[in-house]
This record gives sequence, C-alpha cells and structure tokens, in this order.
Amino acid sequence: MKLDILHRTRYVYSSPVRDSFNDVRLEPPSIPEQTVESFLLRVLPAVRLKHYTDFFGNWIHHFEIPESHGYLLIESQSRIITHWPSAIPADAELCPLAKIGEAAHIERCFDFLQTSRFIELEADAWRLALDASENITDVWQAALAIMRFTHGFLKYESRSTHVHTHTRDVIKDRRGVCQDFAHFMIGLCRSVKIPARYISGYLATEAASATHAWVEVFIPGTGWRALDPTHNRQIDGTYVKIGHGRDYGDVPPVSGNYRGTLDRTMEVQVQISAVQ
Repeated sequence: MKLDILHRTRYVYSSPVRDSFNDVRLEPPSIPEQTVESFLLRVLPAVRLKHYTDFFGNWIHHFEIPESHGYLLIESQSRIITHWPSAIPADAELCPLAKIGEAAHIERCFDFLQTSRFIELEADAWRLALDASENITDVWQAALAIMRFTHGFLKYESRSTHVHTHTRDVIKDRRGVCQDFAHFMIGLCRSVKIPARYISGYLATEAASATHAWVEVFIPGTGWRALDPTHNRQIDGTYVKIGHGRDYGDVPPVSGNYRGTLDRTMEVQVQISAVQ
C-alpha cells in the first residue's frame, strides 16, 4: 500500500516567546516492512534543521529559534509504501515460554525488559499477566493472550488520559487511549520476561487517519512482531511506523522547551490518503 501522510502541528502563544529548542520525531524509517519514497519537514518561523539518530535508531530533527516569535508550525509530508509480512497464524507455536529467558542476553532486548518512565514492573501487572497467560507454554501464544486480555480489560475512552499517564493509573482506572493500551500490554509482557517495545506511528482507516501506538514483542528465533492491543490484531499495510522505544517518553512527535508564557494553544492535524 502506498500512502501520503501530512502531519501538521501548530502552536500559538498568547504573547511572544523565545529560545525555543525542539526535537521532532516524525520521519518514518525505511525498514523491511516499509519504504520511504520521500520525506519533507517544514518549520515556521524558518530555521536550520539538524538531524541524527537516537540510541534506538529513530530519526530526530533538531532546531532552535532564539528570536522572539508568536507561533510555531511544524509540518511533515511523507510518502510511504508498506509491505508488512503476512499475519502469523493465531494457533502457531514459535518458541517455548521456558526459553524466553534467553532473550535477556540479547543486547537489543535488554532495554525492553526493564522498568521505564511510564511503565513499572509492578506486582499488579505481574498477577494480571499470569492470569492472562495461564496454562500457555509458548511465547507467541502468551503475547497473543496478553493482547486479548489488554483489549478486554481496558475501555477505550478519548481524552480520558494524557501523554504523561502512568500504567499504575491505567490499571486502576481501566480506561485510556491507544498509548495506554500499548503501555499496559508492554508492562504485562515484561512482567513475564517477554521483551516488548512501544511503537509510534500512523494508522489509516476509512473512518479516520491518526497517529497511533502499538507494541512489538520479541520472539526468539522469529524476531520482533507487531501487535495492536487497541484493535486486538496483528498489524497490516494500513500501519506506518515512525519509531520505537521503551515507552512514549522515548518517541514523542515533538518535544522541547522555550522561554515565555505557558498560555498557548496547540492544534494537530493528520491526513493520510492512499495513492493509486
């Protein structure tokens, strides 16, 4: 599937601000599952952009605006071809759960087995993970069971949480948005030693186009496989990955700071269209 993606974020300040320093994580990577045909990032007021990759290999564009300004516009345009692998059969058994401890010795998995900013390996998460995967002896089947459990345990409710909501609050309130579904599932997976990482990206559907969050779990002998607990399914060609990290704190679309008023408005617009 070929997709054109427009992502626009606009901040308007009640009085001019200055010394704005920002990191933008909006450039999708070219990976075996997707090809980036083009990417353009525009910032107003006009600035010089620097780019680099972070510890996890995600693209970051950095810019600074020392001068006084009353608004900030960040707009990215991407054209992506997706070719995600076929779904793994729901009844497939890929790796004995008894061998999952081997993943801890793989360097790329270590960070995705630990507590992180928004995810703690709490006793409550461990008990829920055990309930979800009871009598299951396969890593893939356990991951699927935890995804199904997450989908049923949490209620999707727009604006019920914010970007800084912790999993302990999600467990208590049993509601949230896609970010919370991903954090919750990751916490349960890590509690039973299944490496799991947070994915930021886009989801294009007939009903809406939006930023989205899902999960990748590591299956020894197979690699990273993507699961979407919000929709209780494996991902397909309607998903575009931007980046991954331990949780949302590693991959916010825009992060930074500035000097000046806290009174501001923010408007985000995402448009995704299929290209014939």
